[in-house]
Amino acid sequence: MKRLFSSESVTEGHADKVCDRIADSILDECLRQDKNSHVACEVAATANFVLVMGEITTKAVFDPEKIARDNIREIGYTDPALGFSYDTAEILVKLGVQSPDIALGVNDSIEHRGGGDPYDRIGAGDQGMMFGFATNETEEYMPLAAELANKLTAKLAEVRKNKTLPYLRPDGKAQVTVEYDGDKVKRVEAVVVSTQHDESVSIEKLRADIAEKVIGAVIPKELIDGDTKFYINPTGRFVIGGPAGDSGLTGRKLIVDTYGGYGAHGGGSFSGKDPTKVDRSAAYYCRYAAKNIVASGLADKCLLQVAYAIGKARPVSIEVDTFGTGRIPDDKIAEALPKIFDFRPLAIINELDLARPIYKQISAGGHFGRKGVTWEKCDKASELAKLLA
Repeated sequence: MKRLFSSESVTEGHADKVCDRIADSILDECLRQDKNSHVACEVAATANFVLVMGEITTKAVFDPEKIARDNIREIGYTDPALGFSYDTAEILVKLGVQSPDIALGVNDSIEHRGGGDPYDRIGAGDQGMMFGFATNETEEYMPLAAELANKLTAKLAEVRKNKTLPYLRPDGKAQVTVEYDGDKVKRVEAVVVSTQHDESVSIEKLRADIAEKVIGAVIPKELIDGDTKFYINPTGRFVIGGPAGDSGLTGRKLIVDTYGGYGAHGGGSFSGKDPTKVDRSAAYYCRYAAKNIVASGLADKCLLQVAYAIGKARPVSIEVDTFGTGRIPDDKIAEALPKIFDFRPLAIINELDLARPIYKQISAGGHFGRKGVTWEKCDKASELAKLLA
């Protein structure tokens, strides 16, 4: 049966990603100085204006305005004529401390009060459900459309920064539509790339350069045929971009950050949140577990849901869905997971080494399917594979 699935990605210069990066850079600075920092930082941006707000409890001493300006400059917004620049933007900071009511459950969980297992000490910072997903259709265990879209935006940033295409500006996005025959990847149906650019470049040159230097360098040739459709800057002009063209907000690219719309999403964003927030840490851990399930051969794809109650260390539910591809029943996998994976927040933080400044580098380009992060390890696949014995 033929079906089509599309996913998108955006560059670091997209207005929402500018906000994510600033929030995660503030988080990184707090964790660099104080690994026990509690951070819930939100950022909003529009034409030449940035608002940094939220709740932070930390021993760290830092300058939010400087962090914001440094990141805007590093992204590439350095020309005031474009309506958003690191040196002319107004930066407004409105930061408070974490609510003591929330701290009651985070600092001493329901299970830990009165003593007990030290891993029970930290409770979930909020209620909610987190999801992890993995599929064996790519070597990264990611859905192909999401993986290719992320690679396209990474390539856009690369050719801009190394001056291969010096007329590019920071904002951009990509979308890939994959055709499946049942559950098997068949071909790429469509590719959409929109990139901000200088006024001086012609649309003909831009389209030819993007086709060769970006799309041609990323999309496998064997997935392209005569019917594949390409849309490069479809409107013909994309000069004004970033927060000057469209306001931005932290956490507004949840699907880009995860699996491109595949599987499910619990609704909680990642950026600006320290790892006691299960919106972030448990979502990373769910990906870790789901990836190991698929890597073990237990299933071809897997969606894992874990739900928490505020102030409680241990999850209130764990569900596994292998979409009919499981080698053993889904409920049996779910029963075995707590024996192999510890879903308590403190255990997650320690096992994945999350209380350190690693977040700025993953604020754009998707949080999953990337190299060099601990939640992409497959070190428990062999232990899971024993369930098949």
